Amino acid sequence: MKVLLEELTKVFGPSGNEDRIRAKIIDEIRPYADSITVDKLGNLIATKTGPGEKLMLAAHMDEIGVIVTNADEKGFLRFSNVGGVSPFTLIGQRVFFANGITGVFGMEKIDDIKDLKLNKMFIDIGAKSKEKALEKINIGEMGVYNRQFSDAGDHIISNSLDDRAGCAVLIKVLKELKAPNYNIFVVFTVQEEVGLRGAKTSAYGLEPDLAIAVDVTDTGDTPEASEMAVELGKGPAIKIKDSSVICHPKVKKALIDAAERRNIPFQLEVLEKGGTDTGSIHLTRSGVPSGALSIPTRYIHTPTEMANLNDIEQGIQLLIELIEGRE
Repeated sequence: MKVLLEELTKVFGPSGNEDRIRAKIIDEIRPYADSITVDKLGNLIATKTGPGEKLMLAAHMDEIGVIVTNADEKGFLRFSNVGGVSPFTLIGQRVFFANGITGVFGMEKIDDIKDLKLNKMFIDIGAKSKEKALEKINIGEMGVYNRQFSDAGDHIISNSLDDRAGCAVLIKVLKELKAPNYNIFVVFTVQEEVGLRGAKTSAYGLEPDLAIAVDVTDTGDTPEASEMAVELGKGPAIKIKDSSVICHPKVKKALIDAAERRNIPFQLEVLEKGGTDTGSIHLTRSGVPSGALSIPTRYIHTPTEMANLNDIEQGIQLLIELIEGRE
């Protein structure tokens, strides 16, 4: 699992530029899927045929990033966010572009650090003029956090675990499934970080009977953290509610029952801010009973997200039990 996670988190793929991570995932799942298609928006859809209801499993391929908006006369790049990027997270960090160029986030002089905004920051790629800068990086190009992966025993630390961890879970589910009781559609979605867009279009096309998104969620287990009953190392979290969805009782119960049948530890998640692909899926057409399985993760949307490997492995086994198990 560590090897797969490291490989996935090293692949460039900000929202709207998922071609490289999509190709990587196709290479991983090709021998294990009954069919593989890519829809018009770029969602990757893999099937595993079974006798029951149509079950959609979704994890988003895209990661947050920045987009170049201008270059000044001295060669410094101005930028905006692609997804939820905090200026405080960027201080002293490196940015990586698809063509291999690396830059550094810098900031203008400000009187009070709490006034820091993205429009007071720039990217330094070592260019001496606007012309030289635009020879390397053009307007509209996207950058992401510099790639870094650390093995911390039971924990891993990396950029883009949101949501390459979810992608890894679904890749492993596809590899390990033997006799599904559902007609499975595994969807690796695009543009989740900018509005759950790929989930909306893919669910519309598939018309699933049920859906489960796999994504990361916050924790409440760090010093003076916001109160939240989710911790690293205590199992995957079964979502009850977030800002975008109140999970359907049928799906929530199916996840809990599957965990209890296999004695898989799990947590119940109420996320006060934020959402996942479930938010779009459950509102598709006349509605889709939907839920979510979450990987507890610290420091989300930073270059150093942290997750527990046991939580990830248990999430895989929970989904397999739900798909293959009998009541």
